[in-house]
Amino acid sequence: MSAVSYTRHGDIAVATVNNPPVNALSLGMRQGLMQAIETSRADAGVQALVIIGGGTTFVAGADIKDFGKPYGEPSLYAIIDALMASPKPVIAAIHGSAFGGGLELALACQWRIASPDAQIGQPEIMLGLMPGGGGTQWWPRLAGPAVALEVTTGGKPVAARQAHEWGVIDRLADGKLLEDALAMAQDVVSGALPARRLAESTDKIRSVDPTLFDDFRKKNARRWKGQLAPWKIVDCVEAACRLSFDEGFRLEKEAFRECEHSPQSRALIHLFFAERAAGKLPDVSAAPRSVASVGVIGAGTMGAGIAMSFANAGLSVTLLDSSDEALTRGMKTIAGNYATSVSRGSLPQARADAGLARISATTDDAALADVDLIVEAVFESMEIKQSVFRRLDAVAKPGAILATNTSTLDVDAIAGATSRPQDVVGLHFFSPANVMRLLEVVRGPRTSPETLATAMAVARSLRKIAVVSGNAHGFIGNRILAAYGREADFLLEEGATPSQIDRVLTDFGFPMGLYAMRDMAGLDVIWRIRQQENLTRPAHLRYSPIADRICEMGRFGHKTGRGYYLYDGRIPTPDPEIETLIAGVSAQLGIVRKEIPDAEVLQRLLCAMANEGARILDEGVALRAGDIDVVYANGYGFPATRGGPMWWARETGLASIRDAVAAYHREHGEYWTPSPLLARAAACGDWDAALDAV
Repeated sequence: MSAVSYTRHGDIAVATVNNPPVNALSLGMRQGLMQAIETSRADAGVQALVIIGGGTTFVAGADIKDFGKPYGEPSLYAIIDALMASPKPVIAAIHGSAFGGGLELALACQWRIASPDAQIGQPEIMLGLMPGGGGTQWWPRLAGPAVALEVTTGGKPVAARQAHEWGVIDRLADGKLLEDALAMAQDVVSGALPARRLAESTDKIRSVDPTLFDDFRKKNARRWKGQLAPWKIVDCVEAACRLSFDEGFRLEKEAFRECEHSPQSRALIHLFFAERAAGKLPDVSAAPRSVASVGVIGAGTMGAGIAMSFANAGLSVTLLDSSDEALTRGMKTIAGNYATSVSRGSLPQARADAGLARISATTDDAALADVDLIVEAVFESMEIKQSVFRRLDAVAKPGAILATNTSTLDVDAIAGATSRPQDVVGLHFFSPANVMRLLEVVRGPRTSPETLATAMAVARSLRKIAVVSGNAHGFIGNRILAAYGREADFLLEEGATPSQIDRVLTDFGFPMGLYAMRDMAGLDVIWRIRQQENLTRPAHLRYSPIADRICEMGRFGHKTGRGYYLYDGRIPTPDPEIETLIAGVSAQLGIVRKEIPDAEVLQRLLCAMANEGARILDEGVALRAGDIDVVYANGYGFPATRGGPMWWARETGLASIRDAVAAYHREHGEYWTPSPLLARAAACGDWDAALDAV
């Protein structure tokens, strides 16, 4: 079937695009569109052309696989030029979505009509790109520069009704879209809607105060740190207010090409595909079980957030804890979270009320007898978790999924406390669970394919990004965190300070430094975990006592106002007392402190991440290098514009990472033992190719 069909409805021609599933702007579609434009132009019996989408949508955008490749002709630019030069009016009829290049196709038409439930937008920023088909020039002319800045740098969808209020959509369809579009075309032909050349419109871009753009840059400077595209977008929108359309469009094309070939865009496109690949399990074909009701054990901060996640997805939730007092606190936390969302305008009151109404609280295990899924979110102790699972085994119905929210512990050992280990899986949520999109799905050795398939389906229903991890201590994320956190502590002993290490990480693009993050999480929580781990830690391995000494002083971070930093509110201030403590530990260990350059600090931390990630891949804990990157970009603050630790290593050069790790191994010992996979990947230049070669 042709990607574009051409029909006549009296004196109105209709070009219908058919490139399922989203009508992406493939080469075949572009060729069909150009042919339709030329045919309508040459046909004396045609007075106007309507472009409409077949199936469920208009044109959702460009084909992402084409980015960075040579353009096949006709390009989108050629189609836009043809539309703008057409002597006959062209009407875009939009339903479903019109994003990116698809929207710019519609903007190049003289008129636009949309279904009331349609959405439009410029999401290119999400991939480190910017509008490249005139978006930065059309938006300020149609809606004004202030709206243009928000839409093009924000990347969020815009409802058709809002776009109509702004003047970007000219008419909302009352009935069937095609019939209303044909009627609109007749209005244009008859003169009821006047002829216009929007590229020449200056009403909304005349005499714009340049401080609008300066202020917008200043307001977003911190958020845009390390990015290229948003700055280029502002430049182009500003240019639209002082240059002709053609001059501004030329500037936009140049800026788009620069963004298209930038390392930031390559990294974000890598993550885009990695997120989609993460949900695919090559060895699991089982159908998931139905999950309509959920139990959550533990009404603390994590349990409350997990309960909200399920309630927001429309599931019935039973929240269980051992005391009425704990449940009261938990429900108060949930109600407060909903109230905050409503006050910020991110959630309508009706949806907040509905979510809260789906959550019931109980101290009775029997209330969980009929639920389809139970998630345990109690204290991180194997003994406590096994006790909980014994109780769940006694009350849960056959076939119910039993999930643990453990962040480090052996899922199989927890499953061993039940008579149904095949129904046990890890669901490691990240705090706050109702906000964070990442979900580590931990596959125990006895977890059944059906249970795993159900866990992945549940993640999709929660709109989480799910990554499957094998059952190894710390799984993917916390295992790498332990590796680079340990290296950071050794750097402290050797001469660095907490503030230097945190500054290096934030300069790289992390939203928060390692030690500020520890203070926020609570140093006592991590201390208890270390105390358990130290019972089995080999005595010959290097161990930094700095974190333990800080806790022994009663400094637990934010909650005590003192940790690695001093706190006045939530603002961290370096503390000379901590620096003195660190220097004392160095002296006790016989380490001569020296100044460590920022570049060395960064390289050691990132190489520790990459080497541990290679071990995780080699052991089969993660299926793909991209899975590790998805975990780190979505759960641990690794800057998405850097692509994740494994992508960073690949872009830096795997051979140079191999050589750096080997040098650190010679200097610093066993923790730096190079992963065998790193050597193989360095030889072929790619992580997954090295895995496939095994």
